[in-house]
Formats: sequence, C-alpha cells, structure tokens
Amino acid sequence: MKTTELTIQTGRRRGLFDLTELCEQFVAGEGDGLLTVFVSHATAGVVVIELGAGSDADLMAALDRLLPRDDRWVHRHGSPGHGADHLVPIVAPPSLAIPVVGGRLTLGTWQSIALLDPNSDNATRTVRLAFLAG
Repeated sequence: MKTTELTIQTGRRRGLFDLTELCEQFVAGEGDGLLTVFVSHATAGVVVIELGAGSDADLMAALDRLLPRDDRWVHRHGSPGHGADHLVPIVAPPSLAIPVVGGRLTLGTWQSIALLDPNSDNATRTVRLAFLAG
C-alpha cells in the first residue's frame, strides 16, 4: 500500500477545499486499484461533489440549516455553534474510496473530491491518502 499525509491550510475559513488535483497526482501511473481519502478530525469530512457551480454554497447553507450554528448543542467549547461541527459525520463521513483505473481516478465529469470543513476553529487539517493496488 502506498500512503501519504497532506496538510491542508483552511485559514480558519469554513467551506469546501478541493483535493482532486492532489489525489490525481498521488495515483498517477499507479495502475488499477483503490484510493482511500481519510480526514483524521472529528469536525470535518470528505465528499465527492461538483465544485464551483454553486454547489459549494448550497452545501454549506444546507449544512447550516440541518445543523444550526447556535447554542442548542451540549458540546459547547470553541466558537459559537461548534457543537454542530461534531455532527458533520452524519452528512460527510471521514473517509471515502475512489476506484482507480490505469492510474486515473474514475470520477465523473463534474465530480471533485473535497474536504468539508465547517469548523473555523482549526486553520490546518490533515488528510491521509492511501492507494491499494489491485
């Protein structure tokens, strides 16, 4: 298994951060197999989504409607509404798997791999990529 760790600077900005190019570079020339993308944080997830056409804003707005950023949460440390960030795994799991064929991700035309980070308390995130040849 081939693996690497990425450091993603989110700069305390909530939102989606495109990992697609880094993932493409990681699997380039590897042949067939499976790419796993894993974020080792309790308040972030990874998704496959269309980026740059409004889906980014739509996802964040939907997340804020589903998990309001207010004081209703039992988990209350950090910025206002931070307890909601700990429920992100119900909509964005911490890992996903993408088939790789001939050293290329099998994403659809408009699909991108993105880190979903709704938590402005952390400016840096760690993402683990792992490629298992098949």
